[in-house]
Amino acid sequence: MSRLELVFVPVPSIGHLVSICKFAEKLVSRDERLYVTILIIRPPPPWDASIDAYIKRSSASDSGGTSIDVLGSRIRYIALAQIEPPSLEELAKSIENYISLLIASYRPIVKDAIISNKSWPDTDSNPKIIGLVIDMFCTSMIDVANELDIPSYLFFTSGAAFLGFLLYLSVWHDQFGREFNRSDGDLIIAANAHPVPSKVLPTFAFVKEGYDSFRNHGVRFKETKGILINTVEECESHAVNSLASDPELPPVYTVGFLLDLEAQNTKGNSKSEDEEIMKWLDQQPPSSVLFLCFGSAGIFESPQLIEMAIALERSGVRFLWSILLPLNAETTKLEEILPEGFLERTKNRGIVCRWAPQVDILAHKATGAFVSHCGWNSTIESLWHGVPIVTWPLYAEQHINAFQLVKDLEMAVELTLDYRMHDSDHREIVKAEEMEKVIRSIMDSENLLRKRVKDMGEICRKALTEGGSSFISLGRFAETILDSCN
Repeated sequence: MSRLELVFVPVPSIGHLVSICKFAEKLVSRDERLYVTILIIRPPPPWDASIDAYIKRSSASDSGGTSIDVLGSRIRYIALAQIEPPSLEELAKSIENYISLLIASYRPIVKDAIISNKSWPDTDSNPKIIGLVIDMFCTSMIDVANELDIPSYLFFTSGAAFLGFLLYLSVWHDQFGREFNRSDGDLIIAANAHPVPSKVLPTFAFVKEGYDSFRNHGVRFKETKGILINTVEECESHAVNSLASDPELPPVYTVGFLLDLEAQNTKGNSKSEDEEIMKWLDQQPPSSVLFLCFGSAGIFESPQLIEMAIALERSGVRFLWSILLPLNAETTKLEEILPEGFLERTKNRGIVCRWAPQVDILAHKATGAFVSHCGWNSTIESLWHGVPIVTWPLYAEQHINAFQLVKDLEMAVELTLDYRMHDSDHREIVKAEEMEKVIRSIMDSENLLRKRVKDMGEICRKALTEGGSSFISLGRFAETILDSCN
């Protein structure tokens, strides 16, 4: 039996690594001839130490730095040697361009890793390499694929509408020849069902270096032989159809939602702290708890935290609130930051914590709604579990995700769409009155949006089962790469 291997190059970020690894697991399960090598680019410290923790949890490591999937021994991780990263000046200009430059500098190392093709354990001969699967920031690796005369495929970790926006960048540039301004008004983007206000565009769209970087990526996506998207066709039907009908694009495959349902909290909580949170949830009525969590980098200053606390207290709802404080915070004592007496007055109906086991909380029957930054992983975790979202985007592409959720998909209630965590000029404080009104709306059991989201969760879960849209789409991709070897 011939063995066939795909080499994956993910971005060195846990948010990207998890979904691409889950895709690898789904893919090799479809045909016993398929093998996957995942090349790990370690980011410069202090970024994402959780990458090593995830790989260790997912695999058993040998002394040579290679990690082999415990179950099937057909997925392995190879950590590449670290090299000098781009300058801090580049990072200050644009984190998106910085990551792209970092990845591009690894081209010779990735090429050498593929050519040397370290032996697989327990095999008589190495599998034949039949393709390179790249992440959205990794289009520079298409050069490596071309040099080695193997096809490249894009694995897009975000949604179809965001992919559509990246492809739109070259259309915009042909017309205007510049990055966006917040005053540009509404944009007609094929992947969105409604006109998109320029104020909700991703942060990088307003920065020349980030804009140029992603515009180049969007152009190069078209050079690949296939695009795999971490989405469900029924969920993003308009965006998926617009991509599938674009004659300039290679075949599009919807293979999501790919998420880590066994995710472990590798951040600040002890196991007992997480257990205490889950024990409290067990004691709450179904769909009665509002969960507030803003990712691993979502930080608010004290005036905004005070408004949030006032809203939660006035609303009268049960809540679970994850608060991260800046490293340079004057105090880490929440009772000194939040309104005086807030923690005492709400102790019987709410918990305030630092880190939260998000996947477990969203899966719990007591969770009724999710105030979220609308990062794609958080979005699909919430939809998967049928939990409606209140939008509070902070940075990156979260604003355009939030807009899509509210306007195109009708799976979320708008609180804010244009709050910018790192831009004080575009970061008006969200007042307690606005937040209280939205909380009461989303937690109302008669709100029809709650049923829509619950129904969509069921559809999304079925998509990955036999006969589901993502199951079929993944099968088509597997057939395509296998047929190309005949």
